Amino acid sequence: MTPVIITYLEMQVPDQLRPKRSNDARFRVLEATVKQWQLNRFLYGLVGSNWNWHDKLSWSEHQWKQYVESNDVRTFVAYYDGSPAGYFELKLENGDVEIAYFGLAPKFIGLGLGGALLTSALEHAWQMHPGRLWVHTCTLDHPSALKNYQARGMVIYKVETQSG
Repeated sequence: MTPVIITYLEMQVPDQLRPKRSNDARFRVLEATVKQWQLNRFLYGLVGSNWNWHDKLSWSEHQWKQYVESNDVRTFVAYYDGSPAGYFELKLENGDVEIAYFGLAPKFIGLGLGGALLTSALEHAWQMHPGRLWVHTCTLDHPSALKNYQARGMVIYKVETQSG
């Protein structure tokens, strides 16, 4: 089996952010302030289906509800022409904010929206006043994921290899 390389990145201060904006008025990011576990489950499958996101596929309704309705989890949905184009989840833990899930739906990959979506994620995360922001990505994710995180100003702090 091919080993999986997991890369952990962080941002210590808001000034590290190198934003990328979308000038396309059809692209918007909104917070899902009414917490609905079914929405998160749908987005997890929509965005993660091509990237081996399988850890939550076996979750029960109770597990989804408990996770999504936590005060420490916030969900933001990207829309393009009214269609869900991607999402991210921010999770507050021990004073830090993790970008727990982040990605675009398959039909919106390659349109130049990833940098704008990540900029939105980082800006919203800093509004939560964390000690730092962090995320992890791996070689099973989109090939441009690591480059996008670094282009927005995130810095690698740990790399692990796991057998695939």
